[in-house]
Amino acid sequence: MSRITISPYSSSSSSSSSSHSQQPKPTNNLLNQNIIMEEDLLQDETLYFERNRIKQLKDERRDIQKKTFTKWCNTYLSRARMEVQDLFADLGDGIMLLKFLEIISGESLGKPNRGRMRVQKIENINKSLEFLKQKKIQLENIGAEDIADGNEHLILGLIWTIILRFTIENIEIEAKESGERKHAKEALLLWCQRKTAGYPNVRIDNFSSSWRSGLAFCALIHSHHPELINFDGLNTQDPLCRFFGGGGFIIEKKEND
Repeated sequence: MSRITISPYSSSSSSSSSSHSQQPKPTNNLLNQNIIMEEDLLQDETLYFERNRIKQLKDERRDIQKKTFTKWCNTYLSRARMEVQDLFADLGDGIMLLKFLEIISGESLGKPNRGRMRVQKIENINKSLEFLKQKKIQLENIGAEDIADGNEHLILGLIWTIILRFTIENIEIEAKESGERKHAKEALLLWCQRKTAGYPNVRIDNFSSSWRSGLAFCALIHSHHPELINFDGLNTQDPLCRFFGGGGFIIEKKEND
């Protein structure tokens, strides 16, 4: 009778060999997926940087405007021995806003409420806004509640509107070419139109809607410093356009550039 000897290693050896042969090997598809993931991550990081840089510039612009407008308001309020400490909070009861408008316009707006209760604050602010409307001043999407609640963007817009109406618009400038006298606002608008003439998709007719796409700001900067902006490569979805369309006025240029 013949014997069959089974080696204790034969099964494990074949199993081991089989397991080695079944291990997955890297494929081109897997490598391509890794590359795509790395590219997506890089794009995400770039987008994150762009968004944070735009936010940083907007914050800087807001702080500069707040500081400038506060000083400008206090040059008038000092006549009544009043002072704005925080522009976004101190106008909230409407008392300072009423007094400020009285001083800058030279007209009486009546005695304000104490401004302790919210309804009194809203009434004071509404009286200020109604006065501005009587002066044919357009107030887009600005309500008494926005001022009372400290809406930063709308408060800055309100003060800028008042500056345009009661300060810049009352300045007259004599044109060198014709000797014709123009209000400073009209002269500034004409200057912007001349500087941006010929730029595609740029038409400046006012100081509001004409600037919303951001292209007008970019064209104005490009007309003075073309090395700062590639205007031909811009579109309204470009982060730079979106920034300027949001009202950003700041671009830094180093002396060594």
